[in-house]
Formats: sequence, structure tokens, C-alpha cells
Amino acid sequence: MTVHTGEKAPDFALPSSNGETVKLSDYRGKNVVLYFYPKDMTPGCTTEACDFRDHHESFAELDAVILGISPDPVDRHEKFIDKHDLPFQLLADEDHKVAEEYGVWKLKKAFGKESMGIERSTFVIDKEGNLAKEWRKVKVDGHVEEALKFIREEM
Repeated sequence: MTVHTGEKAPDFALPSSNGETVKLSDYRGKNVVLYFYPKDMTPGCTTEACDFRDHHESFAELDAVILGISPDPVDRHEKFIDKHDLPFQLLADEDHKVAEEYGVWKLKKAFGKESMGIERSTFVIDKEGNLAKEWRKVKVDGHVEEALKFIREEM
């Protein structure tokens, strides 16, 4: 299953780095930047998380909440947040069910090996819970600015 722009974003409940269970529906009335990334503590994922951190206030000024999702467990998310001073929650999708609902759990090829994993992707969900914008196969460089620009100009 894959969700598409204009459709209702699939709701979910996942354990969060803050110790609570977070539901997408908890954020109705706010814009949500939902970003899926492969793994805590890896170079590309660290750069992306730090870019979101560095623009966090700009998103907040636009009434947008940032949520990061990866298959890593909560304790690893907590270490990632502490190490890089991340001001937003990271959610643990250990069974990758939410990633599958959003169509980002993919067969990946690296160094001649195939494995299943997260395809770096970002979704902007509007205040009514509909998918307003999607970026798949995200390249980290400049991506956060692009997402911020979309919310600033389109939401």
C-alpha cells in the first residue's frame, strides 16, 4: 500500500523517544513533517536530522511539527537525540508496519547486496490529516529547506 498526495495520511501509534506513544491523529490542527530515514547515527541520517534541528524554529513558526521515523528502537533514538541535541521526537517503527503503509519499506541494493530497508522519504501532512506533499528517494542536501519552503508557500 502506498499513500498519495491528496489522500488521508494513514494514522499510526508508535513508541516515541519521549517515552510516550505518539499517534499522527494527536497532531490534527497542525502541519506535520513526517520523515522516514534508514538508521540512527549514520552519516546521511545524521546530516538530515541536524538540518531539521537547525530549521526547527522556522518549522515551529509555521505551526509545523517534525516527526522522524526509523526501524531503530527507542533507546537508540534517545542516544541519537542526546548526541545531536535534536528538539523533535523520533518514533520507533521496529516492525516497519508504518513504513510499509507509507510505501517506503523497499528492497535496497548497496555494494552488491540486497536488503529491505527504509527509502529516505518525507511527507507533509496538513492540519486536517491529508497528505499535502511527498518526497521519495530524498537526497539530503537542501531537502529540509525545500520542505520548509513548501510549507511556507503552500500551506
